[in-house]
Amino acid sequence: MQTFHRHIADINSPVREVLKQLDTLASDAILFLVDQDNRLLGSLTDGDLRRGFIKGLGFENHLSEFIQPNPKYIQQGKYDLNEIIELRKKHFSVFPVVNPQMQIISVINFKHQKSYLPVDALIMAGGRGERLKPLTDTTPKPLLKIGDKPIIEYNIDRLAAFGIDDIWLSVRYLGKQLEEYFGDGSDKGIRVKYVWEKEPLGTAGALGLIDDFVHDHILMMNSDLLTTIDFEDFFLFFQKEEADLAVACIPYQVNIPYAVMETEEKKVTGLKEKPTYTHYSNAGIYLMKKEVIDHLPKSSHFNATDLMELLIAQGKKVVAYPLLGYWLDIGKHEDYNKAQKDLKQIKF
Repeated sequence: MQTFHRHIADINSPVREVLKQLDTLASDAILFLVDQDNRLLGSLTDGDLRRGFIKGLGFENHLSEFIQPNPKYIQQGKYDLNEIIELRKKHFSVFPVVNPQMQIISVINFKHQKSYLPVDALIMAGGRGERLKPLTDTTPKPLLKIGDKPIIEYNIDRLAAFGIDDIWLSVRYLGKQLEEYFGDGSDKGIRVKYVWEKEPLGTAGALGLIDDFVHDHILMMNSDLLTTIDFEDFFLFFQKEEADLAVACIPYQVNIPYAVMETEEKKVTGLKEKPTYTHYSNAGIYLMKKEVIDHLPKSSHFNATDLMELLIAQGKKVVAYPLLGYWLDIGKHEDYNKAQKDLKQIKF
């Protein structure tokens, strides 16, 4: 995975050095110049250097004489997804993300990622994986490999591909292995933090332990899923529905091989010949407004289904999002073996 640091250069770097750096970026050749505190000062391309040389500037001049002083950027937690989509349509392929102090915390590159969603993610990764014993006796289930990398890494990489780069992992069983594997996320150009559950808190309880979410929306998902869900489409659906909580669901069709009678108080009112009914199963992926976590108990066992029921009882809007891509819950040995086979056919 590409990291954003290769697009950053110190404003006091020699012109010759940044020219070499631009050369290594090839078709992504743009640099963002920063001061000693990593604050954004401007941007620089091959064209900016060329125009400077035409004006009589040379390799001995300071970079500040070459740069564009007002580059396009977005501020972390202060942008709308439609703004990102519009920039993508206008072919702004590479631009920085800054914090309130104008320090660069990421660089968006649409050649290597699909979107940049204003979302924090929490991945539930603390379970024991009892049904996958003995594989999970010494390895936490999220770190079991599918192909050449762990199950959870597919999810983290997919989140990162959609620009979700503030990620929390809820850990408990063999959690140190997860900490050692992902560290702070900097190797992937993202930020990873860990939430330790002293006792099992269910599928949503860990939400109540986090008080420093960056964005106004939170995506929560199980760590043992293999999926090609389109997170941008999920978020746009959530926005369009003006929901408080959206639940990704798997359509499941039931074919009845007989004619079905429709009745009302024992009276037959209609007849359907071999009908097909579509039901929806919970896919273990949720998108919610941040204020939803105000309804959660602190440090108590609480499941995602409890949250859904609570919000419905309070008159909040809970909606179902049909997940039409690939999805597999790796809970049993049969699922684990199926994932190994499916990986050869599915593009993640």
